[in-house]
Amino acid sequence: MKKKAAGLLIAAVMLSAALTGCGGADSGSTDSGQSGTDAGVEAGESDTAESSADADAADTADAADAADTADAAGAVYKVGIVQYVDDASLNQIESAIEAELDAKAAELGVTFDYSDYVYNGQADATTLNQIASELVASEVDVIVPIATPVAMIMQNATEENQIPVVFSAVSDPVGAGLVASMEAPGSNITGTSDALDTEAIMDLMFAADPDIQKVGLLYSKSEDSSTQPVMDATAYCMEKGVAVEEKTGTTNDEVSLAADALIADGCDAVFTPTDNTVMTAELAIYEKFIDAGIPHYCGADSFALNGAFLGYGVNYEELGTATADLVVDILVNGADPASTPVVTLDNGIATVNTETASAIGLDYSAFTDMCEELREITTAEEFE
Repeated sequence: MKKKAAGLLIAAVMLSAALTGCGGADSGSTDSGQSGTDAGVEAGESDTAESSADADAADTADAADAADTADAAGAVYKVGIVQYVDDASLNQIESAIEAELDAKAAELGVTFDYSDYVYNGQADATTLNQIASELVASEVDVIVPIATPVAMIMQNATEENQIPVVFSAVSDPVGAGLVASMEAPGSNITGTSDALDTEAIMDLMFAADPDIQKVGLLYSKSEDSSTQPVMDATAYCMEKGVAVEEKTGTTNDEVSLAADALIADGCDAVFTPTDNTVMTAELAIYEKFIDAGIPHYCGADSFALNGAFLGYGVNYEELGTATADLVVDILVNGADPASTPVVTLDNGIATVNTETASAIGLDYSAFTDMCEELREITTAEEFE
């Protein structure tokens, strides 16, 4: 399809050059002994010929564009979608991607074939590498990895074949080495970022309880997306003269033990960034924090859905939709991932679990004036 369109455009350029060249020859052959009137007439004829050539070239270019549009109609694009792990946030993103691809397919008259290429790596690197090999062998037209660990594996798998990669929910694309910069990724990869405003979450934490003496940091060292927010939270607390206690885990059991340790250490509040490992364990640990009267502040609304006191950050449904729009732009419109800026959404949505807030007796009324939007939610496994 693209080669056909390119051929038509080349033909248009050649036709324009040929016609313009003929006009130039007529103008240049004016006899030096001609009267000014005759020369003017021939010059006018030359201008007319050039105008005609330009018009013909424009018509040909328009025809090429029309042919390209006609070629796009009915086209089938194979889209690989790879989710890191099964949790509420990533499930919401995947559902939004599929819904937007379906909507754009109906609008543009094309097909985005993803049903045979949707995978869940279950947080296992070996499985994710096998998925990457399968997608490359299937010659998909684009790969959509959801979360940083998946994006890194898919990037490595496409270095030689240059299959476009459009990631979603990568908190720090530059820090993870996925892109050269947010404005110009510089390779076959771009996507959407759920970069976290850690300072804003910490501000909410201390607005709810100015007397906090110790903050617990609960995260997984295996996730690059947690590195910078944890450093930022530590610096924030140090500036306030507040003690920090770090605990980590790479499995549900380890996260549960880490939560127990933070409670035993007497933490007044706990912070977790956009960490998928802790997210998958939240339903198993939120009651521990409630029983201890400790609010858990987290980097995504799905934590609050699964029982945490507060989730703060981007709207993951909107993030998934924006990711699908990038996929469409690259596949249908021919956008180059290397020069397509990474999309970031505005932070500022605070989601409070009202059941948890009531259980620990924490007043969050001050949050209303501190964020773009305050949402209230109750505990559930998935978004409706």
